[in-house]
Amino acid sequence: MADTNMPAGFPSRLLFGFLAGFLATLIFHQLTLTLLWVVGVAPFGPFPMAATLPFGIPAVFSLAFWGGVWGIVFALIHRNFPSGGGYWVVAFLFGAILPSLVALLVVLPLKGRPMGGGWHMPLLLTAFLINGAWGIGTGLILKGLLAWRVARSGGLN
Repeated sequence: MADTNMPAGFPSRLLFGFLAGFLATLIFHQLTLTLLWVVGVAPFGPFPMAATLPFGIPAVFSLAFWGGVWGIVFALIHRNFPSGGGYWVVAFLFGAILPSLVALLVVLPLKGRPMGGGWHMPLLLTAFLINGAWGIGTGLILKGLLAWRVARSGGLN
C-alpha cells in the first residue's frame, strides 16, 4: 500500500541525493583538495587509497559513501534554499559548515584524534573549503538529476 503522506518522487529524491553527494565527493571535494594540496594549504593529499576498517575499502570511497549520506540530507532540505545565486551560497555554507563540524567534532575524536584536529588553521581551512565545494557540486548534480527526471517523465513531477 502506498504511503499517501510521501511526496511524489520521494524515493528518487533520496537516490538522487545519495548519487549527487557521492559523485560530488569524488569530483568537487577531491579536486578542491588537489588544488589546496598543490598550493601547500591542505595538510593531507587527495584521493586517499589507504584501506579503511573494518571493510578494507579505499578511504576515498568511504568518504564518497558518507558524502552520499550527506547528499540525502541535502536533497531533503535544498528546496528551502533561496533561489538564484542565494542557492549556491547556501549550498556552499551547508557543505562548509555541517559536514565539517561533524568531521571535526565527532569523527576525529571517534578515531582517537584531537577534537577539531587540534584547531590547526590549514586543517580547518581545508575542511571548510573542500566541504563547501562538495555542497556546490552536490547542488549542481542534484539539480541536473532532478531536471533529467522531470524531462524523462514528460514534465510531470
